[in-house]
Amino acid sequence: MKKKPAPLYRKKSLRDVTTRDHIGGVKASATTTLRGTDDETEPSVVRELTELPGVGHTISVRAAKAHLSGLLEEVAAGREVVITSDGVPKARLVPMNHHRERKVFTGTWEHLASMPKWNGGPTAEELIREDRDSRG
Repeated sequence: MKKKPAPLYRKKSLRDVTTRDHIGGVKASATTTLRGTDDETEPSVVRELTELPGVGHTISVRAAKAHLSGLLEEVAAGREVVITSDGVPKARLVPMNHHRERKVFTGTWEHLASMPKWNGGPTAEELIREDRDSRG
């Protein structure tokens, strides 16, 4: 068998090739912003956050993965963020020192005390028995 001659050049995959158009489009323009002024641009995470009624600030899983460090800064600053997947809320990020007011469990005694007094009539047992008997 005859061996193939070695190629004069190596084939490159498209991942290794960079074109002039691609480089020109990737370079960021130089901006002159001073920190602490109103001219400062907002972080890219803030642009990704959306407000859903009844849910609060939300961000998609893909955007959360891409902007995790900025997202953690937002949460540490006190903002609650809900992570969604396909528009369905999946997780909530809250600050570590965040203590949400919890609803106090009132128990059954308070509920029973608020119920009206029984003034006679058939009991629950009698109503159930009558219902069963009427079915045959």
